[in-house]
Amino acid sequence: MNRNFSDEIKYQWKHGGMQIKLIGVNLAVFVLINILLVFGSLMVSNGGSNPLESFVYNFFTLRGDFFGFLTHPWGIFTSIFAHFDFMHLAFNMLFLYFISKFFMMYFSNQRLLYTYILGGIMGGFFQIAAYSLFPALQGTQTFVVGASGSVNAIFMAAAFHRPMAIVHLFGRFKVKMIYLAGIFILMDLVQMGGADNVAHFAHLGGAAFGILSIRNINSKNNVVNFTRVTVENIKASFSGKPKMKAHKGGKSTTSSSTKTQKQTDSEYNLDKKKKQAEIDAILDKISKSGYDSLTKKEKQILFDQSQ
Repeated sequence: MNRNFSDEIKYQWKHGGMQIKLIGVNLAVFVLINILLVFGSLMVSNGGSNPLESFVYNFFTLRGDFFGFLTHPWGIFTSIFAHFDFMHLAFNMLFLYFISKFFMMYFSNQRLLYTYILGGIMGGFFQIAAYSLFPALQGTQTFVVGASGSVNAIFMAAAFHRPMAIVHLFGRFKVKMIYLAGIFILMDLVQMGGADNVAHFAHLGGAAFGILSIRNINSKNNVVNFTRVTVENIKASFSGKPKMKAHKGGKSTTSSSTKTQKQTDSEYNLDKKKKQAEIDAILDKISKSGYDSLTKKEKQILFDQSQ
């Protein structure tokens, strides 16, 4: 089937997976930033300052210093979708595209999204902490921008989940994922004191989140699972979904408290173990196929459990 350029974009956005959507958002933000900067430059005569440059930096970048973050907190989120340089964008998006293919062999679209966002945010906080702790970095105004921390989180999550998996580097050299991950971490560690204009601490923060994100991966206490359930509950609250309520009085003998009182200790523990196994199975299903794959009953069980 032949599709024109517009139809191909629509098709990829709808069927291409979460990595295509993330790449699309990054490309759209890059185009928006450059359009704003171009129009700003056209609004002044030669030698004048671009009136939109300040807005672009204030909105799309993360302030590396602590007080700058307090005055511009939104940058912790907007910066992970923003790039000012085309080669920076191209490298991050190519890396995101290829590592996401490996990531999606084991995880869902939703987990990819949460790992991208949370990994980028943690990378930003690592960068802010570094500028607050190390004297050599203090007293400087730094603007952090780019998806590197987010992409690094996805890479490390995939690498540490399947450390012995083999990848073909440059299509020729067979390398285990864990070795490749180790090389990336080592490169950031040895270069983080340099003046190469790269946010190495943000890379390390994203890497740390990626490793953390696959710990106890089937547990409701896993950082990604917990965040996803919390977000879904907030969305459910705004959509008017009814919540379980306790009522005083009455003669009903079907309440959970009455049942618990009539159970022996062994019965109670067995019932608790069954419920936990049920929750773990639901969370496992989320991690593999996404929240939308749950049945209405499974969503209700998960919602009730979090109350």
